[in-house]
Amino acid sequence: MHSTFEALYDDLRRLAGAEIRRHQTITLLNATSLVHESYLRVIKSGQVRTDERGEFMAYMARVMRSVVVDFVRARAAEKRGGGQANVPLDTELSDKISAHDADVVRVHEALNVLAQSDARMAQVVEMHYFAGLDDAEIAHALGVSERTVQRDWEKARLLLSVAFK
Repeated sequence: MHSTFEALYDDLRRLAGAEIRRHQTITLLNATSLVHESYLRVIKSGQVRTDERGEFMAYMARVMRSVVVDFVRARAAEKRGGGQANVPLDTELSDKISAHDADVVRVHEALNVLAQSDARMAQVVEMHYFAGLDDAEIAHALGVSERTVQRDWEKARLLLSVAFK
């Protein structure tokens, strides 16, 4: 596992960078810290036993999603905690950050619901949204055609758009 991680480190940093750009309000994380935190979780779980690039990247996408969601939830808990009055200096920025945090958690929860009805479709969304993989990379990781990935992506976007209304 360690050798797979080393071989794909640059790719993982690229994916993490895309994740950070997608969630710019998460200012305490950077690509390196997201990759390292994800790696630590993988090592701690001891569950990944693959040298296959696509499978490993798909798993890391799931782990990165978990790290981002946990970070957002922890930050939300800090905002509510301690009984201290929170007085933001810039209320407009605070509102944007809170709204974005809520979206990340809503996407996470919607993916959990989607996974119960169609696990592959949820994996496609996860790999697109959280890891920034393209259709060819996802198709390779899941062992399906690119057209299948495109259909799953279109259906999932439609289902998620209904869930967010």
